[in-house]
Amino acid sequence: MEKRKVVIVGSGPAGYTAAIYAARANLAPVVFAGGPSEHDARRVPGGQLMITTDVENYPGFPEAVTGPELMERFQKQAERFGTVIHMENVVQLDLSKRPFHVKGESKEYLAETVIIATGASAKWLGVKGEDPFMNRGVSACATCDGFFFRNTDVLVVGGGDTAMEEANYLSKLCSSVTVVHRRDTLRASKIMQDRALNNPKIKFVWDSAIEEIVGDEKGVTGAIVKNLKTGDTKKLDAKGVFVAIGHQPTTDLFKETLKLQSNGYLWVQPGTARTSVEGVFAAGDVSDHVYRQAITAAGTGCMAAIEAERWMTEHGID
Repeated sequence: MEKRKVVIVGSGPAGYTAAIYAARANLAPVVFAGGPSEHDARRVPGGQLMITTDVENYPGFPEAVTGPELMERFQKQAERFGTVIHMENVVQLDLSKRPFHVKGESKEYLAETVIIATGASAKWLGVKGEDPFMNRGVSACATCDGFFFRNTDVLVVGGGDTAMEEANYLSKLCSSVTVVHRRDTLRASKIMQDRALNNPKIKFVWDSAIEEIVGDEKGVTGAIVKNLKTGDTKKLDAKGVFVAIGHQPTTDLFKETLKLQSNGYLWVQPGTARTSVEGVFAAGDVSDHVYRQAITAAGTGCMAAIEAERWMTEHGID
């Protein structure tokens, strides 16, 4: 079986940046870029940016760039320096002994170091209209997409800290924000609740859930909301629906072998990309539940590659 110095599991800004840095350090990295699986048919190589339209907050693109175009550029840059990329998932990852064993759907390698960049995916509502209006009014990231909804009315779904953060952020841009929550109390921390409840631009629809997202050829026009106690339904007019019911890190492959945080994200030593296993590093949204941005994912991809190279030098791996 072929041995490689660095095998990267996952792509996106984190995985591809790790590949660029590793390749330029003559480490000849291999990337398993991922793809659809039986657990997540939406998953595509390139991560969450592949389902994002205009990206206006990534430095160096003053006229904006689409998510897929940005990831294509990342990929080509990694390949330019000799990265080998397989558009498939890793199905087995043995971290019990070195070199590590990384088995994909058709390819497999032994690896001196592994960088995990499998990311995370937003939890969705699964209601009618959600898929057709994805990126046409339906979003899971206010920081990414809120700018496109300036001076409009929007909905936020959820009752935790993420939902309150999204609502408060959107209130600075939008005409009004209506939070739709399944219960009559919020789950968010006290400080986040107070900020939202005292914000004059944020309204609440309690004990309710979205049954359908509606719109026209231009995008979302609102949502049909059902009161879970009375059964009554009504339409709430809005140009955007922000789903803020959490994210799910992609950790199934190694959750039994690597230490996780209490919220299910991969644990890394603070200030580093090092996981609980020597020679295994993590980058991007699989370990970051705070920022979840392309720029921060790319930054940690850089960190992971540099740390992998230094780790091999320290351990005498030529």
